[in-house]
Amino acid sequence: MEHTILIVGHRTGIGRSIAELMLNSGHNVLGISREACDYSHENLTSLTCNIAEIDDSLIPENLSGFVYCPGTINLKPFRSLKVQDFQNDFEINALGAASALQKVERSIKSGKGSVILFSTVAVGQGMPFHASVAMAKGAVEGLGKSLAAEWAPNVRVNVIAPSLTDTPMASKLLGNESRREASEQRHPLKSVGEPIDIAQMAKVLLESKWISGEIIGVNGGMGHIRN
Repeated sequence: MEHTILIVGHRTGIGRSIAELMLNSGHNVLGISREACDYSHENLTSLTCNIAEIDDSLIPENLSGFVYCPGTINLKPFRSLKVQDFQNDFEINALGAASALQKVERSIKSGKGSVILFSTVAVGQGMPFHASVAMAKGAVEGLGKSLAAEWAPNVRVNVIAPSLTDTPMASKLLGNESRREASEQRHPLKSVGEPIDIAQMAKVLLESKWISGEIIGVNGGMGHIRN
């Protein structure tokens, strides 16, 4: 499976949208998720496991792309956050990404590929109740920029920083009509994101040859515009 895009967390949400978009564009995708994937494609290979547990022989020799999608939405007042909250958010978002990248480093360098990580608009914007997740995602942004420098010129590394997107992980925040409307009104473009909005940016970054070291907002205008 040469020239394959490896997507961690391809089963649902943004990861699934990226996988489907890349598959429909003619790419091979190796997807890794902790639960079984419920869709198929002739160019999709799905593995049900944690990437830390995957046998190195299953990783293609020349990855053209690597996307790390696992994340958390843990919104609490600062006084309510426990050490375990910070540890869990950091483990999934930052350490999980770093560990996965070490696992695929040789292959992504051999393929001169593109890496995509995920942050959040809350890192640059500053939002209440985001202390734990923003701290973890801030580490992801630092990791992305550092590797963009270290792995240049062979590997391009970028970070996408979305605002609230309609995924299963965000279902509690969009669970009824009033919550959805309130979330929409907070964005200058008066809507929450859809997974395809993020996937389209990911496709650009995976295929582009001249973008690296960037933190790119896909956030309904929330990054820089005020209502």
